Amino acid sequence: MSDQQTSSSHGVHALFSHGRLTAIPRKTARREQLLVHLAETLFESGRTYTEREVNEALRTVHDDCAALRRYLVVGGLLGRNKDGSGYRRLPRPAA
Repeated sequence: MSDQQTSSSHGVHALFSHGRLTAIPRKTARREQLLVHLAETLFESGRTYTEREVNEALRTVHDDCAALRRYLVVGGLLGRNKDGSGYRRLPRPAA
């Protein structure tokens, strides 16, 4: 793991208290770090999830699962089928 990934990981953990996200960061860069962390820890590559499964996974860390789901999709970390029937974790673009 690179120093940048390590410091990002430690920074993300500061956003949590007792396993729960205290707030969704307003700053774009900080929010992106959080979303990458959530995508990598809550969702498996190659698996399709229903909206209900995505919501249940996100509710384990924060009550506003709709906002987190939207940020993950808009940020290109979760893909959504056109008909809304499924979501999947997308590969992370190379830095």
